[in-house]
Amino acid sequence: MNHTIALTGVTGKLGGAVAAQLGDMAHRLRLLVRDPSRAAHLAGHLVTTSYDSPAALDALTGVDLLFMVSAGESPHRVETHRRFIEAARQAGVGHVIYTSFLGAAPDSTFTLARDHWHTEQLLRSSGMGWTFLRDSFYLEFLPQLVGDDGVIRGPAGSGRVGAVSRQDVARVVAAVLRDPQSHRGHTYDLTGPQTLSMAQVAGTITEITGRPTSYVDETVEQAWASRAHFGAQSWQVDAWISTYTAIASGELNVLSDTVAQLTGRTPLSLAEVLRLD
Repeated sequence: MNHTIALTGVTGKLGGAVAAQLGDMAHRLRLLVRDPSRAAHLAGHLVTTSYDSPAALDALTGVDLLFMVSAGESPHRVETHRRFIEAARQAGVGHVIYTSFLGAAPDSTFTLARDHWHTEQLLRSSGMGWTFLRDSFYLEFLPQLVGDDGVIRGPAGSGRVGAVSRQDVARVVAAVLRDPQSHRGHTYDLTGPQTLSMAQVAGTITEITGRPTSYVDETVEQAWASRAHFGAQSWQVDAWISTYTAIASGELNVLSDTVAQLTGRTPLSLAEVLRLD
């Protein structure tokens, strides 16, 4: 069946990678963007809207499959998702593929994963079909934890994380969108090929890039103090710090074979991602 597919987040790295993966299906793609000029290089029909826009209902009318990237981090993200999901329901969307987070739960240590759990519940009760892709942290995100002094600081202890490449997530999304019925009602954990401690992350960055990098384990109190100079709101700092405490808790010490099963490819490792950068 030639479903009409709407993609969100295509001006971002994940959504853009998904759109590129589906380039041969451009005649079926509806790319939902706030700024069309940022997506001019992508093949598909550009529609200007946003999650909060009244235009979302019209933008989604006639769509069979919706790939929904989570909205930007904010204290109101769940409400933003609720409005967009309601627009999708009213528009008659049949199936939503949503980027959630590994171990999403109302009491997840990683505070932003709680938003994902609440969004999953909204989709479960919407009457639309759904597929949840519960991504671990992105491998591409890990080098961004390194400070200007070459140090990763945070209360991760010796905990481990099975981080996944954004490219592998995009390949999984493309596989689901090409055969949606097989994945309807499924929740998938997406991880890389190995779990790593922050010390191992630092060691791999040093080895591959040649930039000396180390890890300093902070207490939670030290982590709050070391981030005070950013002047960020408390919910944001809490989210930053819970990135590390979630690793320390063991909640992210998870490996899944989903990437290989759905794409036929072994997931990329941190070393491979760093070499590609």
